[in-house]
Amino acid sequence: MQNRGLSKIDLQPTTLRDVVLERLRDAIIDGTFKPGERLVERVLCEQLGVSRTVVRETLRYLDAEGLVELQPNKGPIVSRLTWDDARQIYDIRLKLETEAASACAAHMTPALHSQLSAAMEALQKAQADMDGGALFKATTCFYDVIFQGAQHSIAWEVVQRLNGRISRLRLMTLTSAERRTPGPTHMRNIYKAIRSENPDAARQAVEDHLLDAKAVAEKLLARELAEVGE
Repeated sequence: MQNRGLSKIDLQPTTLRDVVLERLRDAIIDGTFKPGERLVERVLCEQLGVSRTVVRETLRYLDAEGLVELQPNKGPIVSRLTWDDARQIYDIRLKLETEAASACAAHMTPALHSQLSAAMEALQKAQADMDGGALFKATTCFYDVIFQGAQHSIAWEVVQRLNGRISRLRLMTLTSAERRTPGPTHMRNIYKAIRSENPDAARQAVEDHLLDAKAVAEKLLARELAEVGE
């Protein structure tokens, strides 16, 4: 019987929608488009040089990520991030990321060490450049290495669904002067604890990072809400 199976695609092609999605996502995360701002399809088409079909498909995807709200009869706007949303996101991250960091430290191998070191180097460069898009990608890669090293692939799928909103919070809190410990220092502490193959230290480093970020996010979001109400 003839084998009618499909051959594996080794390289995923980059589609036009992927490029548009990346541009719009980065613009929302880095604050080019502000929370509550209306996204006019015609203007986006002109700015990006793409069809309305591509823009609409991209906006639907961003809606699924929680970065855009598609309002009936009003059109799409940039989602406002509430403290209740942020609190839930941090609580979910606390459960999943502490377990992943601990397991990754327990399963450290020379190959995993190299991957983690390369991811940390890219993350530090993005932090130094304060490039929102690069920071989104580098941080995603860093945590991808941790979750895959921990063999927590299903948990990583959950985190990825929240990644857009996580990145908005991360960019908001990472360099805030109100943090007890600077964000980049927290990330280096997580890296060092995992690299030293100390599961307890890795768990604690992630917990310290997230609790610090959560406290700052609460203050910043309350301030943002007050400014909107003025």
